[in-house]
Parts: sequence; C-alpha cells; structure tokens
Amino acid sequence: MKDGEIVEKLLQIEREQHFRDGDALKNYNRFVVHEKQMAFHKCPKRNRWVFGGNRSGKTECGAVESVWMALGIHPYRKNRDNVFGWVVSLTQQVQRDVAQAKILKYLAPRYIVDIIMREGKKSSPEYGIIDHIVVRNAFGGLSKIGFKSCDQGREKFQGASLDFVWFDEEPPKDVYDECKMRVFDKVGDIFGTMTPLKGLTWVYDEIELNSLGSNEVWCEYMEWADNPFLDKHEIDFMTSIMSADEQKSRRYGKFFSGEGLVYPEFDANVHVIEPFRVPREWYSNISIDPGLNNPTSCHFYAVDFDGTIYVVAEHYAAGKSIDYHVEKIFDIATRLDWPKDSKGRLYALIDSAANQRTLSSEKSVAELFSEKGILVNTNVNKDLYSGIQRIKSLFCQKPPKLYIFKTCTNLIREIKSYWWGKNDRPKKVDDHALDELRYFVMSQPAPSVPVKEPKSEISLDKERLLRSVIRQNKWMNKL
Repeated sequence: MKDGEIVEKLLQIEREQHFRDGDALKNYNRFVVHEKQMAFHKCPKRNRWVFGGNRSGKTECGAVESVWMALGIHPYRKNRDNVFGWVVSLTQQVQRDVAQAKILKYLAPRYIVDIIMREGKKSSPEYGIIDHIVVRNAFGGLSKIGFKSCDQGREKFQGASLDFVWFDEEPPKDVYDECKMRVFDKVGDIFGTMTPLKGLTWVYDEIELNSLGSNEVWCEYMEWADNPFLDKHEIDFMTSIMSADEQKSRRYGKFFSGEGLVYPEFDANVHVIEPFRVPREWYSNISIDPGLNNPTSCHFYAVDFDGTIYVVAEHYAAGKSIDYHVEKIFDIATRLDWPKDSKGRLYALIDSAANQRTLSSEKSVAELFSEKGILVNTNVNKDLYSGIQRIKSLFCQKPPKLYIFKTCTNLIREIKSYWWGKNDRPKKVDDHALDELRYFVMSQPAPSVPVKEPKSEISLDKERLLRSVIRQNKWMNKL
C-alpha cells in the first residue's frame, strides 16, 4: 500500500469515530482522554511534545490544550485572561483539514465571539481558511486563537507576543526558533504533536535527546495501543499492510533512520528508573573517560546480588580542569557515602589513553588523577564489538541486567543517539559516557555478597545454650 493510501485509510478511521453527544470538550474528559494524553496535560513544563503514530490521539490532546488555555479553564495549569495563542500547521490545506477542524470540534459555538476568515465564509468556517477565532474567556475578557502555516515563511511569525503556540506536526527549525521568541516575554508555552516521518531532524536532536532531566522540555511517545478507542481489528489490518519501518513512525511514533541504532534494545520506559537508596554493599566501581575540550564522563556503578548493574550517578562536563573533575567526583562520592581507602582515596577505571603525556604536561592524565586522590586503573578492556554485544545482552535479558538512574541524562542521551556508521563501526560522535560504560561492563563486575545481619545478644545466648546442651548430651552418651 502506498504512503498516500495509508494516510487516506487512517483518515477514514478518524471520520468513523464520533462522540456520544454534541459537547466534545466535556466528552473528552468523560470518555476520550487516555493515560498518555493526561500525562501531557498534567506536565508542568513549558515545552512539551507528543511523538505519536497516526490515530494515537496526539492531535486531540493538542487541540484540547489550546482550547483550555484560550478559554481560561485548564484544569492543571494556572489560567490567564485575554489569552493569545497560535496554532501552527505545515500548510493552509493541512490547517483546514486537521488542526482547524479539531479546534472547531472542541470549541462549542457558545464560546465563540467572532471568526475572522482568510478564505471562505464565516457561516461555514470548516470549509474555509480561518485567520483567527475570538472566544470569551472564563475571566470575562476575550482570547484569540490564531492560525499560521509554515509555508508562509518565518517573517509571518514575527512581532506577536503569545501565551502559547501549538505545532501540529514538525515545523521548520527557523519557524520554531521564531515562535520561541514569541512566548518569551509572557513566559508562555510551546507544545507540539507530530508523527516523526522525516527521520532524525532537529526535533530529535534538540527535543527528544534533551527531554530527560530538563527543567523545560518534556516529551512522550504514543502508539495505537495507547488509544483504547481504536478498533482492534483496524489495528491488526493496518499493521498487516505496513512494513516494519513504516510502523516505527506511523504506529509507534518513533524517530527512524535507515542507518540503525547501535542499541535498539534500549527502552527508556524499561531501562531508565527512578533513583533509589542503593545498599552500600552493592557499590562496585567508578568508570571515567577523560577529556580536555571534549567532555569528561564519569559514572558510579552498583551491582546487586543477582549481578544486575545499576548506573547510579553521573558527572559529565567539558572544557574543565582535572581539579574541577576531581572535586565533582568527590562530591558525588561523599553524597553516596562511596567507599574510600584508609587515606581517603577513591578507586576508578579509566581509559588506557590516560597513560599518555600531553605536550603541555610532564605527567599523564592518569598520574594527575592519582595525585589528586583518585587511583585509576588503566588496564581496561577496550574491545569495541565485545563491549557493545555485552551491553546489548544486558539490555535484552528478561528481566534486564542493566538499569540507569534517570538522573544520568547524558548517558541516556548518548545511548539514544548512538548510530552505526561506515565499515560496520559506530559513528564516533558523543560516545564518552558509552566508552566508560563499556570499560565497566567489560571488567566483569561480580555480584555483591549479601551482608549478614549482626546477631542479637538473645540469639547469641540461645546458641551458647544450645552448644552446652549438645556437649552435655555427648558426655552422657559416653557413660
């Protein structure tokens, strides 16, 4: 089935789904909203993105978010009077058929004060191109929902001061940058809902890879299975006519490149976990990949009784001195109560290249770390392919044998952006954390040994009494 036929079939499914009565906004809360849509609405961050397959419900939540903000009735955010927001589509035709139709669907006529048309009649706005809609705000003022299309060019996005911008599908980078400036003075919101059909674009680099651990950026994936209102037979049918590559974007909303991820087994929903207090007996080792202008990456690793590895803390910084890195590593060690030797020194693995002396120093990086209290072991196994295969194996075991605390944002970002290049080798870009992850994994860390709890005085008395009885019985048996 051709690409256009797939889209038409998906639109047909869309047209066949109706609400139970006429108030779509009320019905959204009562019948339609699903778990991931609710996570989008409840997220307090100002830059939110939903990467979803076709018919996963992503556009619905973008439209409802816009209407809630304009009306001043958002149930999870601080509401404002006299709101001005933009709905941005790729073209005017797409605006009319998708985003504009969704806004009209959720915006009941009783809220609308005026509709200004760019093309068509105000009496039947669904068939024309709307410039903006004026609505009555819950605070008594008037709000405006404006419509823009990316094919107008960046210049058409200048000048306004906005409370929100909703991108329906991926905009060009220059339009996105201009819209960020439009919400700057009002401390407004940007949110996008899109199916990633263009591969690894700027959205992947700037939004997806930097969402975890960011104070401003958030993203979520939606797929067909997340939408409980899709017919199961339709899901099976659409799956049967799509290739595996098409399903990655159109069903699962995933970014896809034909070159292939090195770690497709990695799933942030499975392998990234909330930090917890790790038992001290699990503490295993520290691993470092040093850099001068490039980042120095350092992670703290723990191993439980079953041999499962946990990446529990991260230091990652570029362009800093060894003194700086040592200070930050010791800060983490102090916070974790990481074991030190009798002289207060730490032990760590480090890239064997740290043995080399630079032109500007008479001492190697390894020697400098050791002088400052981190005794580094440069005897690491740097075999690239064996290390990659071992990490892949840890990810795909059930249950997994490798978990990463969500605070280790740079390691997670590198895993998600690690791609195969030429000659069957990964691209040598942003792999500093991945290198020292391999050093640790290839060191074959042993499972931790359970620590026996000290016995109470009562237990010790019982054992002494028992031993006394046994000795007495043995003496009596000899008589």
